[in-house]
Amino acid sequence: MTFQIILVVHVLLALGLVGLILIQHGKGADAGAAFGSGAAGSVFGARGAHSFLYKLTAILAICFFVTSISLAYFASNERSVADSGQSIMSQTIMSDDALDEDTSEIPSN
Repeated sequence: MTFQIILVVHVLLALGLVGLILIQHGKGADAGAAFGSGAAGSVFGARGAHSFLYKLTAILAICFFVTSISLAYFASNERSVADSGQSIMSQTIMSDDALDEDTSEIPSN
């Protein structure tokens, strides 16, 4: 149950990161703002939108890494529990008679 919740949060974080990265302007877009492209009248101010989006992206990236590490931990933990029941020494070895029998379903002519 915990694994599924973390997986859903992980996917939502990934989609949020993609959206935030696509919204942000590149470094070359700052040159247009110097000539009065209307950034001063925006909701976050002249420079506030960039720092807000960068901080939000950093927070989502950190959460994404944390969920990645926790998913890897849970996946390896489940695998080790499943493998502990089947040891190499506890597997049954086929006898020579069973190896000699032809169990293929291909008819011979």
